[in-house]
Amino acid sequence: MVLSLVCASVLLSTPAWGARQPKVKSAEPAPPDLLLEGGRRLTFERTFGSEREVKPKRGFWKRMLDVVAGEPNFKVLIRPYSVVTDSRGRIIVTDPGAAGIHIFDFAGQKYKFFSRRDKEKDAMLAPQCVAVDTEDNIYVTDSEAGKIFVFDSNGKYQRAIGSIKGGEGYFKRPTGIAVDSAAQRIYVTDTLRNKIFMLDLQGSVLQVIGQNGGGNGEFNFPTEVRLDEQNLIVVDAMNFRIQTLDRSGAFRSSIGQLGDSSGAMFRPKGVAIDSEGDLYVVEGLWGIVQVFNRQGDLLYYFGKRGTGAGQFQLPAGLFIDHDDRIFVVDSINRRIQVFHYFGIKHGKEGM
Repeated sequence: MVLSLVCASVLLSTPAWGARQPKVKSAEPAPPDLLLEGGRRLTFERTFGSEREVKPKRGFWKRMLDVVAGEPNFKVLIRPYSVVTDSRGRIIVTDPGAAGIHIFDFAGQKYKFFSRRDKEKDAMLAPQCVAVDTEDNIYVTDSEAGKIFVFDSNGKYQRAIGSIKGGEGYFKRPTGIAVDSAAQRIYVTDTLRNKIFMLDLQGSVLQVIGQNGGGNGEFNFPTEVRLDEQNLIVVDAMNFRIQTLDRSGAFRSSIGQLGDSSGAMFRPKGVAIDSEGDLYVVEGLWGIVQVFNRQGDLLYYFGKRGTGAGQFQLPAGLFIDHDDRIFVVDSINRRIQVFHYFGIKHGKEGM
């Protein structure tokens, strides 16, 4: 039976960089746990969207200084899009609205923001999707520059992949990205070309997968891509489905269809896989996350349009870590919401 966590509200406009972060009211209760078959459950953990939430409580003398000089200007999310966690548990968020990347390190009580907007060569204009390798190097697609930017784990710029003579990028609109460290491969979706490019770590094109169309292994505006064991999981956005391919691009299966009923897809965005192999798909328009088994059956969904805890407005990116914590980019609400799935773990391969 399809279950839901929460109820509805209205859309907000995208705010300016200095605007105040929208917050869940302190008196507002978190959504109840979602109790699932076989003793499984989904719980709401928290939301965050500001540097201030990472830093420890300010001591007496710092607070006294704030009285004289004013509080520090803490960074906030503006228009976040994609999220990933690294081996240290840091949460890395792309923010096209701020033209940069946020790193939230709650365990270390540290925060970092980095960008390349003002660089004369290989400026990063609209960071879109993000992935990390086994060394925690950070790979970011730039949908406007047409390139992939690579940074080390501290945010230091390493190189741009796809930068060609004249300053433009090789890709028309790179969006989703996944890194296979063991095979030394990068997979990137080029949404406007309706293709997936397989690259080596130096950026040489090894294979091009797919073409425009609605058949098996064809794409109509592909966006996100994930690695799952030996498979590629691709959001085939305008075919309103999720396709599973093998690493060479051969079609294996698909789920989803256009519609406005439960289990259908209208604006699929982020995709991720939990420890039991179920697929989580963000439905951007409805403000929910739908969960399917590999046969395409809808198991349950959570969320609804709104601004409260557990509610979303134009959610985008999605990531599930090795502990089955689910990170959802709640774009218009300018925050990341964290849920935790407690299931029967069968193990999940890292990306």
